[in-house]
Amino acid sequence: MAAPSPAPVWSVDPRTGKPREQVAVEATAEEVDQAVRAAHATRAALAGRDARAALLRTAADLLDESAEHVIEAADAETALGPGRLTGELARTTAQLRSFADIVDEGAYLDVRISRADATQTPPWPDLRRYKVPLGVVAVYAASNFPLAFSVPGGDTASALAAGCPVVIKAHPDHPATAELCADALRRAAERVQLPGDVVQLVHGFDAGTELVRHPLVAAAGFTGSVRGGRALFDAAAARPHPIPFHGELGSLNPVVVTGAAAAERAEEIGAGLAASMTLGVGQFCTKPGLVLAPVGEPGDRLVASLTHQVSEVEAGVLLDHRMRSAYVDGVRERAGLPDVDAPVTPGAGGEHTVGAGCLTVPAARLAAEGAHDLLLEECFGPVTVVARYADAAEVTAVLSRLPGNLTATLHLSAAESAGESGRGAELLAELTPLAGRVLVDGWPTGVAVAPAQHHGGPYPATTSTSTSVGGTAVERWLRPVAYQNTPEPLLPPELRDANPLGLPRRVEG
Repeated sequence: MAAPSPAPVWSVDPRTGKPREQVAVEATAEEVDQAVRAAHATRAALAGRDARAALLRTAADLLDESAEHVIEAADAETALGPGRLTGELARTTAQLRSFADIVDEGAYLDVRISRADATQTPPWPDLRRYKVPLGVVAVYAASNFPLAFSVPGGDTASALAAGCPVVIKAHPDHPATAELCADALRRAAERVQLPGDVVQLVHGFDAGTELVRHPLVAAAGFTGSVRGGRALFDAAAARPHPIPFHGELGSLNPVVVTGAAAAERAEEIGAGLAASMTLGVGQFCTKPGLVLAPVGEPGDRLVASLTHQVSEVEAGVLLDHRMRSAYVDGVRERAGLPDVDAPVTPGAGGEHTVGAGCLTVPAARLAAEGAHDLLLEECFGPVTVVARYADAAEVTAVLSRLPGNLTATLHLSAAESAGESGRGAELLAELTPLAGRVLVDGWPTGVAVAPAQHHGGPYPATTSTSTSVGGTAVERWLRPVAYQNTPEPLLPPELRDANPLGLPRRVEG
């Protein structure tokens, strides 16, 4: 019997639901194996820091040169709009260049030298420690960021910076964009005299599961749903040799508004919330999905401001029709719960669009286990839940029931921020265990690519304690090695006394 033909991979227009073009075919198990082995063979070529830095900068340059075509393809496949995608591409290329700077500096290697010391108890041998790349990294592209969290995104950039070749599983929502970006990365490698195989791209659901199980894959980075991420995480852990799986899975991103803050600037907070929760048609992983606001007149003004602003938002297109159906069904189920009101009813906006909305519920409904637990789960799309609390005890009760999050936000009055009144410090302490990034008087959408950034959080926000954004993201793809009593000529250059590479190092403390 003849083998079945490979399944075609189509680029689909989410504005119409119609296929645009066939981009590729789904990779077979044999093709995934070939891709991983080809990437694995490039490890030695990636050993040079200068070449890696040049690769990252050249990739950024080529993406900038291809901006018109990349943005056109990404918009056609995601409906995110040229304005949003232009900004995302700029963020992506800046991220590539920032990792090049990190490679040049070399501090990420964390070089530590403890020379032999017989006066210690027990005596110290000569120990020299630094970090080395893990090997081939599997990268799973995200649906909602076709550039910054996909083929040329942070996982790929940080893995290449660490010296790890990558095999990227393209997201089915933007396969043509994936091919364009992968081609730019491969051309960048060849331009700096590295093998193009340092970057591989595969398509297909089965290819994703084959990839995480491949014995030559040493680590994985994922951004997506709890269900899909958890399945891959479990597969990574179930391997004969388990591997690190750095997954970003889901986040509610709670917001607490104190009574004093609402009294001081209810309308401003309501407008800011509306802008944040509808940004990108509510498809940001940091969208504020649950807001604790006080009962009473200040809280009423906040909800009124939110209602007015959200009602002005035009219907938008989600990334694909599967997500649209999940959103429409999800908000309908939530709105149907007892004591849930919809100041602006979220749901279908048209055959291919969705309408933004907001729901309100007494916080007491969320304080105890029951049907309202659904409101404590992320709903992907332009909707938020405002839980009206009567006192501090209700705030604490709701927060105690929340899972891990990427972000948590606190809105305070001027006096509370100055420590002159209220319980700002106590609330900040309550929010800190819930999230990897805690904000005061701001909104969580937007993740700055900065050295001190942390984009991660307790499970299910992420499956590890690492960040996927910022300079320390490179640490996910490295492991420490210590050399003991190793003769100088045999040591890696990074660990020799003369420090021929000029690296920052910590010597004898």
